[in-house]
Amino acid sequence: MTLNWYGQSCFQISSSRGKDNHLSIIIDPFEESIGLKLPRKLQADIVLVTHNHPDHNNVKAVSGSPFAINGPGEYDIKGVLVQGIQSFHDNSQGKERGNSVIYTLETEEIRLCHLGDLGQKELSSEQLEQIGEIDILMIPVGGIYTINAAEAIKIISQIEPKITIPMHYQIPNLKIRLDRIDNFLKQLGIKKLEPLPKLTIKKKDISAEEAKIIVLKC
Repeated sequence: MTLNWYGQSCFQISSSRGKDNHLSIIIDPFEESIGLKLPRKLQADIVLVTHNHPDHNNVKAVSGSPFAINGPGEYDIKGVLVQGIQSFHDNSQGKERGNSVIYTLETEEIRLCHLGDLGQKELSSEQLEQIGEIDILMIPVGGIYTINAAEAIKIISQIEPKITIPMHYQIPNLKIRLDRIDNFLKQLGIKKLEPLPKLTIKKKDISAEEAKIIVLKC
């Protein structure tokens, strides 16, 4: 499995399950009006949209006639188990910025969770039960429109993933004002973490004993 991050909350998950059996999943493709650019040829079998904001819902930018999911529910698409879980874009039950969707997905025996634009300062017991055990967590840390660094750390302690990938923070060219990732890393006691161009991983590479933070290049 390979994960690429394109900025904001947009990830591409490429899964290979044997010869000539490849699958591409795109999460939260954005409009380029936010100052960032998606890859020119972005193809997918599945597109997940966490909420209907321009920096998350540009499905038309993805080719390949993908199966689009934009809400809660359970899906089995081409052998990938996807679950959408209701969440809030703020800490006021959605009264300020509306709802969002948390997605869990399982492929190659790896369980991933994308928290979308989570604004809740903590997850409910029902949400945690639905999320379950997670190998790779994608979590917003930029504050302002989502949870901030300190709140993200609390959410991580609730889920206890084996690998955490921060997202939705300030990067060059992004026109939306967010906090930088430095604050998140500092609160974790990490002085410097070299970003990876992408994450390529197999189930056997994931340690149950040591939790990791991985930063991806955009």
